[in-house]
Amino acid sequence: MVVAAFVAPFLLPATARFVAAAAQLPDVRLGVITTAPADRVPPELARHLAAHWRVDDALDPRQIVDAVQGISGRIGRVERLVGALEQLQVPLAHARECLGIPGMDAGTARNVRDKARMKEVLRAAGVPCARHQLVTEVDQALDFAGAVGFPLVAKPPAGAGAQATYRLDDAVALRSWLAATPPRADAPGLLEEFLVGEEHTFDSVMLGGRTVWASVADYLPPPLDVLRNPWIQWTVLLPRELDDPRYAGIADIGPAAVGALGVRDGLTHMEWFRRPDGTVAVSEVGARPPGAQLSSMIGYVHDIDFYRAWTELVILDRFDPPQRRYAAGTAYLRGQGPMSRHSRVRTVHGVDELQRRIGHLVVEARLPEPGQPAATGYEGEGYVTVRHPDTGVVRDALRQIVEGIRVELVEAQ
Repeated sequence: MVVAAFVAPFLLPATARFVAAAAQLPDVRLGVITTAPADRVPPELARHLAAHWRVDDALDPRQIVDAVQGISGRIGRVERLVGALEQLQVPLAHARECLGIPGMDAGTARNVRDKARMKEVLRAAGVPCARHQLVTEVDQALDFAGAVGFPLVAKPPAGAGAQATYRLDDAVALRSWLAATPPRADAPGLLEEFLVGEEHTFDSVMLGGRTVWASVADYLPPPLDVLRNPWIQWTVLLPRELDDPRYAGIADIGPAAVGALGVRDGLTHMEWFRRPDGTVAVSEVGARPPGAQLSSMIGYVHDIDFYRAWTELVILDRFDPPQRRYAAGTAYLRGQGPMSRHSRVRTVHGVDELQRRIGHLVVEARLPEPGQPAATGYEGEGYVTVRHPDTGVVRDALRQIVEGIRVELVEAQ
């Protein structure tokens, strides 16, 4: 019997799926560490938990240590400490080191969390990636822009996904960003060369320093375009075939990047570019499950429960590389109309016709409901996920969804 603790700050739906999968593993006793009081844990999840421990701040390594010690007193010594969120990886590593629990160490966690440090490690290892500069004052930013040229990408050094990430097209945009978030020694900003080309993901599992499984996905359009244009309905496609020449470069560079960062065991999520000349450049690497329905889609293309597979990997050191049987993709439905904190979904057009044409391909969906608030994140008001053995069929279905469904927003009175 393995005793494990899962840190889940807010038990949001995606995180709760990972917690539920871990709690239902045979021969595992699971305690959850969360900011949610016990009576706010969903009953269908609570009945599978061996312990619950509430903390005020689930990102504080000291509170995590105290919680693990408390759980150990209730259900036995905690042998594994895990969490699915990117922001948790460094605090979890510090807590593991304090408690003597195996898992990713703090140095590796900082490599995959601090984007400036990550680029330095990758470039030192000869892994192609964007030129970058950690800036603490305005002159550093202006000098970097002068050396690299526009456009640039601005982001926080410890960002997650595309959060607080901006494309700066000229000096005016750069100065506006500097004025809005003035960099300083205790709160630096990160500027990067803007990579051009097709953007993809590379998700992989490492065991003992060896890549035992990998998956590729296509973004269309790239996430920065999505952030700049809140009306765009975008897609992620996981092709069935991984031997497409477009993915050839990442087969070597992906594992090399993960190894350079120090990850020996676990799942990593990488974003990378295929430049117009066919070369590869790594954008970012995270040592956690991917978001934006990618974890579900990985399960669909392999016909497995990927949430369970990840928990077996991080708690039991077990991963059976699955066969890729399908292609799958998700179209993200984003509202069109007035964008404000008062905006609401007025209606959704085109669903019935698409249901008639491609409904047999749909494996998961969350359609926008009239009256719901407009989304504040880039995933939009809803999504539709489709699956088929033929990648071309999935690609065409995604096109039909983004062209055929329109989410109409209205300013609430």
